[in-house]
Amino acid sequence: MINSYASTDDAEVAIAAAHAGAAVVRNMYGQQLSRIDKGAGDFATASDMEAERTILGVIRVARPHDGVLGEEGGQQGAVAAVRQWLVDPLCGTLNYAVGNMLVAVNVALRNGAAAVADPFSGEVFCTDGEAAWVRHRGVDAELAPTPATRLVDVNLDPPFPSAPGFRAVDLLAHPRFVERFRPRVVSTTLALAWVAAGKRAAYVTDGVGLSESVHFAAGIAVCRAAGCVVTGIDGGPIGQAGRGLVVAADAETHELLMSMIGSRRKFGGS
Repeated sequence: MINSYASTDDAEVAIAAAHAGAAVVRNMYGQQLSRIDKGAGDFATASDMEAERTILGVIRVARPHDGVLGEEGGQQGAVAAVRQWLVDPLCGTLNYAVGNMLVAVNVALRNGAAAVADPFSGEVFCTDGEAAWVRHRGVDAELAPTPATRLVDVNLDPPFPSAPGFRAVDLLAHPRFVERFRPRVVSTTLALAWVAAGKRAAYVTDGVGLSESVHFAAGIAVCRAAGCVVTGIDGGPIGQAGRGLVVAADAETHELLMSMIGSRRKFGGS
């Protein structure tokens, strides 16, 4: 294993780690899994924990001097490491726990390579920080975002830091949204990768600090590399101080969604 990763680039490390985590998620699917309460209605399962351990094992072998921030285990490795990996071993835990296969495994090197794995389709959506592609059954294909599906995923999970100025649920009732798009709510950041792959026209969520989040970092990196339009809900750059996320396959779709959400001035003081 050590020899196999000795000369591997960061993108291949991200892919290998996401693929390994996805195998755990897939193999444990359908079992009666213990739950670890995280408060506020959130929880992890034994699959989350085991997938994260497996992912960390890959990263430690390949990049022993890097730090890791995991959804379940928190900060591990060198805290002051210049390079840090962000790991969400099972995004969509509630889906998974009730027998729904809409989940993702997210692995991202901060400001670098990233991979989003779909454990059940076998697809891994990847970027080396410049190009973006999907790997399926050993074959790579360039990601090509397109608004053709007219499907827009809207994340309705709390918290809602921008309310009452912005509430994602209100977008679903907007007359122009209903005329132009068809809403979807999959409750996993796999939907972000789907925008990059042309399976969704856009993705919208509220939240803060999403570019540094273990849940969103990998999907954002893939979308950016694929050429998607990526901003906050105010139309500005996303970052630690930014709010929400709007990812669109093209500028026209993004502009239309932003016109429905509201102007930058509306959110600037909220």
